[in-house]
Amino acid sequence: MNVKDAIKLAKEKEAKIVDLRFIDMPGLWQHFSIPVADMTEELFAEGIGFDGSSIRGFQTIDESDMLLFPDPASAQMDPFTKVPTLVLICDVKDPVTGKDYSRDPRYVARKAEAYLKGTGIADTVYIGPELEFFFLDSVRFDQTYNCGFYYVDSEAGFWNAGRDGGPERPNLGYKPRYKQGYFPVPPMDHFQDIRSEMVLALESVGVKVEVHHHEVATGGQTEVDMRFNTLTKMADSVLWYKYCAKNTARKNGKTATFMPKPLFQDNGSGMHTHQSLWKNERNLFYQKGGYADISEMCKWYIGGILKHAPALCALIAPSTNSYRRLVPGYEAPINLAYSQRNRSAAVRIPMYSDAEKAKRIEFRTPDPTCNPYLSFSACLMAGLDGVANKIDPGKPMDKDLYELPPEEAKDIKQLPGSLDIVLDALEQDHAFLRKGDVFTKDLIDTWIGYKRGEVDAIRLRPHPWEFALYFDA
Repeated sequence: MNVKDAIKLAKEKEAKIVDLRFIDMPGLWQHFSIPVADMTEELFAEGIGFDGSSIRGFQTIDESDMLLFPDPASAQMDPFTKVPTLVLICDVKDPVTGKDYSRDPRYVARKAEAYLKGTGIADTVYIGPELEFFFLDSVRFDQTYNCGFYYVDSEAGFWNAGRDGGPERPNLGYKPRYKQGYFPVPPMDHFQDIRSEMVLALESVGVKVEVHHHEVATGGQTEVDMRFNTLTKMADSVLWYKYCAKNTARKNGKTATFMPKPLFQDNGSGMHTHQSLWKNERNLFYQKGGYADISEMCKWYIGGILKHAPALCALIAPSTNSYRRLVPGYEAPINLAYSQRNRSAAVRIPMYSDAEKAKRIEFRTPDPTCNPYLSFSACLMAGLDGVANKIDPGKPMDKDLYELPPEEAKDIKQLPGSLDIVLDALEQDHAFLRKGDVFTKDLIDTWIGYKRGEVDAIRLRPHPWEFALYFDA
């Protein structure tokens, strides 16, 4: 879709408002809106100004003026607004230099794809993320000088099995047991219709969906799987995914959270990320007859992912809450190994199909608190470093890595257990991200500084369980 097509679409759909969206550095969509009459060819050519100093991770106040340039190919009608609204995803530029803004995550993704083509290794990377999240009925949280708490509730939470009334009145039972939410039919599955409604919203904005279902945890854990796409387009789709999940929930009197670990002692939410490299419409990860029918290039790509995993975690699992999920015992991908079919390894090679087009790797460590443009780009850059340097990922591990005897388990490296450690790893290991100027040093330093602030925010506050442990000291 070009500029004229986007303007024509607005007229055909009788749009009254144009919503201009872009992403901040941590990974949330930001927006402002203009009347449809101002959606002219000049808007696409000249851009429109905004205050970059008010956006997380962007400009200082003395250099705050920035420009948004709408991408006409991104034009879609918003499925939730009462007033007909056309959405345009935008790129950010510096008004003084006229150059793309180095801290714009979408620009990083576009550079990553360009770098891939420039290497000659491949011309296309396909990404397929599986985002998990929770539909909840109520959430309360606060932190003051003298108290701190959170409280989440769901009519489908097994903790409500014995409640007299509650979010639903009367109590009708049918609440998935802990770790048994995968795949009971309604009425045990409370969320069939709301998920289907979300799927229809996604399809209305051009996002293809393959499947939806209840996930393992009780209390409304959900997964809706999108069909794979190229890197930047897939990151755009992730933002639409979150938007549709949150607004479908709100429309139905619920709320949605993408926190990796909102519930204690039940499974957390990940964003398993499927990846494959292609050239001239040929899957470079496929080689019939090898282990799991994967090629040497695929093994090297895995080698790069595993080698750089500690540093990658600062971008793909970038919240303190991420490391409540990345612990043993909850299907968490903490073991730095690869395997076919094996969900206890950080990298899995799906074996549902033996077709060339289906061959890919699934990196299970990322979670949905990441910025998808940065996460997907970082994964690609790590994999390409593995290919360039022919990094050996070692032997595959076709065993349950959670149940290995101690003498075998000691040889399996595991992911770091906290955000501060992976930020240290990124500080030491980021040369692979700097290739082709895909990630600038300024962006990496800004990211690390911003995330260290989150580490300190948690470190400085008393935890409720500390009172149970230490109040009587």
